[in-house]
Amino acid sequence: MKNNKLQSALKTVTVIVIGFITLSWGIVGHEHINKAAVMILPKPMLTFFYNHIDFMTQESTVPDIRKYSLNYKEENPRHYFDMENFGPQDSLPKTLAEANKKYDAKFLMNNGILPWYIDDMMVKLTKAFKDKKRAEILFLAADLGHYIGDAHMPLHTSANHDGQLTDQKGIHSLWESRIPELFVEKYKFTVAPPQYIENISQHTWQMINDTHSLVNPLLAADKQLRTTTPENKIFVVDAQGKVEKNKYNAAKFSDEYATQLNASLNGMVESQMKKAVTETASYWYTAWVNAGKPDLNDLDAPEMTKRNSKSLKKDLKLITKGDLFGFKNQED
Repeated sequence: MKNNKLQSALKTVTVIVIGFITLSWGIVGHEHINKAAVMILPKPMLTFFYNHIDFMTQESTVPDIRKYSLNYKEENPRHYFDMENFGPQDSLPKTLAEANKKYDAKFLMNNGILPWYIDDMMVKLTKAFKDKKRAEILFLAADLGHYIGDAHMPLHTSANHDGQLTDQKGIHSLWESRIPELFVEKYKFTVAPPQYIENISQHTWQMINDTHSLVNPLLAADKQLRTTTPENKIFVVDAQGKVEKNKYNAAKFSDEYATQLNASLNGMVESQMKKAVTETASYWYTAWVNAGKPDLNDLDAPEMTKRNSKSLKKDLKLITKGDLFGFKNQED
């Protein structure tokens, strides 16, 4: 294996609580984002992160485990930002500390702190790089990848987070979980390389705004499709014509409807996932640069790096073809 004992323990935890992960990119999305982000890192970072790529992939879902399984109340608002409820952007606080002073705890719990929390995580990750604390680097980078992934899901930036305000309930998990589950093997992960971020706070808000601009097109596409599609084609129905429920006791969308919506969105889900890959790698890279570009290669035993060298070369060839998990090879 590429990683240490921590990875196998984390994998066990992930399997145990898989049923709790319902309102984020889900396992498929977050794991693909973090794994691809590792593979596009520049050489001075790539070897170290690749040595722990299994951990980086599995850890990507742990923030949702804290939220749904462990019931960490403080975790909830880190995943979203209901932009419509905050007023003009030029009046928004610049930091999480300022936000906590301006808004009461209940308001932030209800409406989210995602952009501020991303910036806060960057401060911690930069310090971890500077101090060359191996475990902290890995935990913080993997968690940060999760929140950046969430920042690319349009409904994570809207008060209408599940279409509940427009009679479109269920659209959230359909967009970010079911569609990736159905089509991720066809996604081509040829993505832009990471870039240094000059102004982290400014860049984070640009990222949130870009994602928020997709809320209306996403909801409009679903609304149009729902009004022209019979209910028994939108949802899975039983022999008596009753709509079936999924394991979360919500109406179960048909694969046919998910396929039609994916086509109507013209690649939006894949595009946002690919943007999240580049942004995740860019934030990691920026934290490393701001920490003084510390040498990461001495954080692992030479034997580990040597053992993984052949796998790294093989996976680099896959990622240059846009094939992240070797799906194309499996089809050959």
